[in-house]
Amino acid sequence: MRLPVLFLALSLVGTLHSSAQQKTYCNPINIDYGYCPIPNFVEQGKHRATADPVITFFKGEYYLFSTNQWGYWHSKDMLNWRFIPRKFLRPEHKVYDELCAPSLSFVNDTLIVVGSTHSKEFPIWMSTEPSKGEWKELVHKSEAGAWDPQIFWDKEKDELWEYYGSSNTYPLHVVKLNRKTFQPQGEVYDVLSLNDHEHGWERFGENNDNTFLQPFTEGAFMTKYKGKYYVQYGAPGTEFSGYADGVYVGSSPIGPFQYQSHNPFSYKPGGFARGAGHGATYQDANGDYWHTSTIGICVKNNFERRIGIWPAGFDNDGILYSNTAYGDYPTFLPTEKKDHLTGSFAGWMLLNYNKPVQVSSTLGGFQPNFAVDEDIKTYWSAQSGKDEWMISDLGEKSTIHAVQINFADQDVELMGKPEKTSGHQYRLSASDDNRSWKVIVDRSKSDKDVPHEYIELEKAASGRYIKLELLGMPTGKAAISGFRVFGKGNGKSPGAVERFVPLRTERQKEGERRNVWFKWQQNPQADGYVIYFGKSPEKMYGSIMVYGKTEYYFNGLDASDTYYFAIEAFNNNGIGPRSAVKKSE
Repeated sequence: MRLPVLFLALSLVGTLHSSAQQKTYCNPINIDYGYCPIPNFVEQGKHRATADPVITFFKGEYYLFSTNQWGYWHSKDMLNWRFIPRKFLRPEHKVYDELCAPSLSFVNDTLIVVGSTHSKEFPIWMSTEPSKGEWKELVHKSEAGAWDPQIFWDKEKDELWEYYGSSNTYPLHVVKLNRKTFQPQGEVYDVLSLNDHEHGWERFGENNDNTFLQPFTEGAFMTKYKGKYYVQYGAPGTEFSGYADGVYVGSSPIGPFQYQSHNPFSYKPGGFARGAGHGATYQDANGDYWHTSTIGICVKNNFERRIGIWPAGFDNDGILYSNTAYGDYPTFLPTEKKDHLTGSFAGWMLLNYNKPVQVSSTLGGFQPNFAVDEDIKTYWSAQSGKDEWMISDLGEKSTIHAVQINFADQDVELMGKPEKTSGHQYRLSASDDNRSWKVIVDRSKSDKDVPHEYIELEKAASGRYIKLELLGMPTGKAAISGFRVFGKGNGKSPGAVERFVPLRTERQKEGERRNVWFKWQQNPQADGYVIYFGKSPEKMYGSIMVYGKTEYYFNGLDASDTYYFAIEAFNNNGIGPRSAVKKSE
């Protein structure tokens, strides 16, 4: 759970911000992720891990299930998540992944869950009171035997369909389920296969440029909107920053489906929290749409991952989108209805990107600046797990609205989901001169497990130096992959980016049209840039965040289509004007 805290500078005293008042969250979401339970997956170090999330709003609460957590979370506000321990298997099932890439849906007043399996022996579980942890078998042995399943209830027709598949050889499938027995009946239909020769973003590799292996499609998920069926899928591999979700649209649950003009619709290859594939689309209490998906770390193991939640929706033409621009900065919670294309980002900028850092000690090559380099894969580690500290210099006295503390896993000893662990114990202090300190947050006796702690201030504070004292960890060393301070500096936002050029092979010439090479003139005031892309100037829903560079190779275009591009610069003071739109035939 995110902890309400007090944050102040020497000259400003505020009040605690209760969770009921908190209006924002920050990706990766802050839940008490379990540790990888599979022995051969932790040979390079034990670590937290989950992925393949699915969220649904049911009976006034949000329910979150994901891979191998030995339980699930529920929340009334999409901020404070309470974990309910529960293993969804029977004694005869001797597996670690009893709830891998789970299906979560509901039919009328009943929540339904099933995990991935090829054995045709897993049960389908049901609950009318999931907040109380009360479950029973709906089906003793599901004959579907599906991997990456999703049971979709077509409410208007009162029909059940199961979408499934995870392969770099076979397509995704769908089969109808008997409404009474929940067992498959009738023909199995092919839904879609990847077409990476046309769709560059579907190519395997960190930058969609690795050809040694065919790409994977997985994570089928169906959303019905205004009579149309939107079948979503993940590609090309969960290990990569470009892991994304695409969508095809049809007029029936079995198609035929057509590739949506805007794809991938969920995509975040840059920034701190990277990857936005294999997820689920859901509505909040206000009827607005969101998309939850997998964020990759993938250092100690390819399957070391986290969860992100992104504002989503359907535009006036029925295009499904997910807004990931500044998607790992503070984002508004669904406390009221909002336009998810323009009204979700809180506007608080990162204040300490690549700024000076002081620490108490350093373990080997886990250097201090790794905590402020906006790379979730790198981290600073101290030499011990208690009584260590870090000081972040913001460079100037700044207005501070929020802080995110991302804890890394170094010399962790836990596996699975322990019934109880000690919490993250820390203390935050502020100073204007790096000499006189005032304690502003004291969690020295906390028992809360907060691996991606996010702290929002009720009232803005000011200060230049922020000190984080790490007093005790649940396990392992004191290690930080991202100590991120959000707010506004006292200077100017950067100006417009000049000489922005997208270089792409012309349609009539031979060449690789799935790739584009962006170049632009360095903006001396910029910390980074966001590139927008789309197939019309009014629908540039795709975005790429780039730090500290003046070029970017993007290999995710559809070869046959015209694209439009624009770019904007940002820094600790704000966002500069977007450039003129550039067209690429």
